[in-house]
Amino acid sequence: MSGPQQAIVFIVFLGVLVTVHELGHFLAAKWAGVKVVKFSVGFGPRIFGFKRGETEYQVAWVPLGGYVKMHGDYPGEEHDLDDPDRHRGLYAAPWWKRAVIMSAGPAFNLIFPVFAYFFAMLGDVTYLTPRVGSVAPDMPAALAGIKAGDLITRVNGVEIVRFEEISEAIAGATQAIPVTVKRGEQELTFQLDPVLTIDESSPVETTRRGMLGISAQASAPVVGVPAGSVAEQAGLQTFDRIVSVNAQPVADEVQLIQVLEKLSGALSLEVIRLETRFVGGTPFTTPRTLTVTVEKQAGEGFAALGAEGSDLYVGGVVPGSAADKAGLKRGDRFVAINDAVVKSYFLYNIKLKAQEARAFKLTWQSGGELKSAQVQRTLETSYDELKNERRALVFGTMPFFSLVADPTPAETKTVYVGPQQALVMAVKEVPKAVRMIGLVLVKLFTGGVPLDAVGGPIAVFQVATKSAEAGLDTYLMNMALVSVNLGLVNLLPIPIFDGFALLAALWEGIRRRPIPLRVREYANMFGLVVIAMLLVLVFKNDITKLFR
Repeated sequence: MSGPQQAIVFIVFLGVLVTVHELGHFLAAKWAGVKVVKFSVGFGPRIFGFKRGETEYQVAWVPLGGYVKMHGDYPGEEHDLDDPDRHRGLYAAPWWKRAVIMSAGPAFNLIFPVFAYFFAMLGDVTYLTPRVGSVAPDMPAALAGIKAGDLITRVNGVEIVRFEEISEAIAGATQAIPVTVKRGEQELTFQLDPVLTIDESSPVETTRRGMLGISAQASAPVVGVPAGSVAEQAGLQTFDRIVSVNAQPVADEVQLIQVLEKLSGALSLEVIRLETRFVGGTPFTTPRTLTVTVEKQAGEGFAALGAEGSDLYVGGVVPGSAADKAGLKRGDRFVAINDAVVKSYFLYNIKLKAQEARAFKLTWQSGGELKSAQVQRTLETSYDELKNERRALVFGTMPFFSLVADPTPAETKTVYVGPQQALVMAVKEVPKAVRMIGLVLVKLFTGGVPLDAVGGPIAVFQVATKSAEAGLDTYLMNMALVSVNLGLVNLLPIPIFDGFALLAALWEGIRRRPIPLRVREYANMFGLVVIAMLLVLVFKNDITKLFR
């Protein structure tokens, strides 16, 4: 995206939000009978404008805000006998009308997201179906009997249409819940007891949620090879990716199981192995195709090859991390945490998060040797694409991801979302956005979110341009979030903000007299100082992030 395009995207993004906010004040003032002198989008010298009736409308050069200038907006002006319009001044209006006027701007910022989400969700939408792509061993779904390929239709009494709805349906479940699936022509119901885990995906809160141990994505047929196993003796290595068995193509683990069920005796496996070669001291990883022959064993899937799945094997170790210092290396296999055996990466990850920052005993297999050590996750700092700082507990191991011959893609469905459904979805999204932004604001004051997370115009510019590059839907959704942010921030009872003017009007309604003029003047001076400090802070944060 070119510079001029980025500028236009930013101006539209911020201009719409400012216009929405000021439009709320403007319409409320007109309704209350207060004379509006000027409606300005932007600050500073006027670019263009016009006058209609008693109000001047303009667009100014600095697109970082706007204002509605109302007649008699300074206490005491309503008593000016030389002013023929004194009865139409802001402070001539009853306190409750002033309260409506002051709250209308933030209110419009909280209403606007409904429209933004509505247009973002209207039209064709592609989503993941609740088709089970893979099932983690020893997790609730596997223990209950759910299999890859099952279509989940109902969870805990809630009809399921999208895969993402499954986690919502089990949220807060503290006991076994019914899960209904369609398997071929059969409809089966299982009782599952979700495993609670710590969700660390949100930068502002850590929550506990239930997990069933299923994924929409099919597992790639990548083998894990235990030391001394039949698979090792045949020449298989951990992280070999099976491409075919006896010339029959294999795209994922489910197909591997289906193919192996029909075969017996010696099996000819075509596999892809990633090999690292050094050229002039520089490592290069290249795929190599080879054939391995293995006698079929008792069992299903990988077990029939004398092997196992690769998800418990360490795909990589971050240099200098806690895992690296403990001695773990690529190809090692997790065995237990605090002597509790883990049989899937799902379960390993759940138990790892449950340790939080505490030290714990990790047991793993390295070649033919069983090792253990007291280890502890460390608090590490990372940065997202907008250069915002994120701190999280990190151990330093990574699962293996096949870089060749991707498995069968997750099942998706494209449907048309009509106006009624889009409106319902939009209305549901706004409370979520309000909760998230509200939580951030509370944690800013309590220290739960660092002050250097606060962004200014440069941060908004980055959000606007990156959103536009991602598409109109993302652009509208991020505009909705910033609008909620603008609305809630303006409700803070800080002088100069709408929240303080609202508080003053409510004070007058309760106490039957306005806040003393001298107190208001001091409060405004304090507000200007706070605003100046906030401007310094946000510009400092923005500039710091630019040079990270």
